[in-house]
Amino acid sequence: MSKVFHAVPAAGAQLVAAVIAVIAAIALATPAHAQETKPMPPLDQQLQSIVSNPLRPLASLSVLAIRDGKVTYLHSFGERRIDVSGGSKGEAAGSQTLYRVASVSKLVAAIAALHLVEQGKLDLDADISRYLGFNVRNPYFPDTAITTRMLLSHTSSLRDEGGYSFPVDVTLGSVLLPAGKNYGKGLQWAAPIAGSNRAPGKYFEYCNFNWGVIGSVIEAVSGQRFDRYMQQAVLAPLHIRGGYNAEELTQDDINNLAVLYRKQGSDEVWNTAGPWVVQTDDYQGKLPAPRKGLDSYIPGSNATLFSPQGGLRISAAGLSRIMLMLMSGGELDGARILSATSVNAMLSEQWHYDAAAKNGDNYQGLFQAWGLGAQHFSDTSAAHAGDRVVAGGGFKGYGHLGFAWGLNSGFIFDPVARNGMIYIIGGVGADPDKNRGEYSSLNIWEEQILDVLYRGAIVGP
Repeated sequence: MSKVFHAVPAAGAQLVAAVIAVIAAIALATPAHAQETKPMPPLDQQLQSIVSNPLRPLASLSVLAIRDGKVTYLHSFGERRIDVSGGSKGEAAGSQTLYRVASVSKLVAAIAALHLVEQGKLDLDADISRYLGFNVRNPYFPDTAITTRMLLSHTSSLRDEGGYSFPVDVTLGSVLLPAGKNYGKGLQWAAPIAGSNRAPGKYFEYCNFNWGVIGSVIEAVSGQRFDRYMQQAVLAPLHIRGGYNAEELTQDDINNLAVLYRKQGSDEVWNTAGPWVVQTDDYQGKLPAPRKGLDSYIPGSNATLFSPQGGLRISAAGLSRIMLMLMSGGELDGARILSATSVNAMLSEQWHYDAAAKNGDNYQGLFQAWGLGAQHFSDTSAAHAGDRVVAGGGFKGYGHLGFAWGLNSGFIFDPVARNGMIYIIGGVGADPDKNRGEYSSLNIWEEQILDVLYRGAIVGP
């Protein structure tokens, strides 16, 4: 029903003006959350319900969808910094939030390696001993050279059991060589097993240490520290904030960095109803102090210092620029990072799981095929196992997943249809081992996020 307003005398007009002024002042003083708000769009509601699920809460979530080569959805939920005291001093996650994205970092590092291949400085099939300055061999297979291609495809015969992150006073040579003082029991090398060929180039086993070695090769070839070369070759040309070394982030980056959490205490017991427990990147808004000895570090000697396997701090929007670059044959907004030939090489199949041949560990069905630093998502599905991305299937692609410190992340795209999805979870509140997905080896919340995002932002409006 409409209302009709009539003119009022001058004295009355002054009173009306005063009343309006008071009402305006009250409105300005009213907290934003107390004012009328518009209902959430359906996709926002669905994602918020996943984040807020009391049985499986998430600390924060940033998601992004690309349809036909264009970003169609970008949104964040939860808090990048939680007031663990139970107060209200938390800070919301947003479009500028940076996360330490764990193993998605590997895909970005692989781009830098291929960049050096294009420049003629690195040969994917050459013995890496040529670059590192010492003879790199699995002592159980001394006649087989190890190559960068093997490192990028997780077929090098290196293993994580001997460690994959070492301090500044440790060199890779001292870890890899049997006579080295940090060689230990030699668990960093795969040993022969009857009925399965574990020689370099023959067997797939996902290994973080591969990327510490790749980072060192990148340093030896480029003459620069890994973290700085990544800035120069990939991040800066694409105008992406963040980096692999928290010590060299800007103050603005630190101010927007997500703390990573999980609801698991020092006793390793999960308590969904309990408090969020800080895992990493809680810098309290302060730039971290440089590590001692880093100023005299020799590039090529131990790039594990910069976590090539999992140290990249980046936003969902930043990852989208990498995805769009790969979708566009290696170029974005006039910045050529790779040739189309190199992108194709990166995505080309290097290993495919063959159960009969016992040619690899498929990690409970999650890994079916692999390229050069990029997982192939083949839409394989079984009960609680497989690499299927969405319910019912229909999405095949390439990319990488991340899982560490309570964080889950995913970077998955179809370069032909030019569709893609990115998700970054800043902390999980339930035991991942007890919350496996229904149709894949992902966790149930990852399945739900990907399926909702796919149907709401790629298939739907």
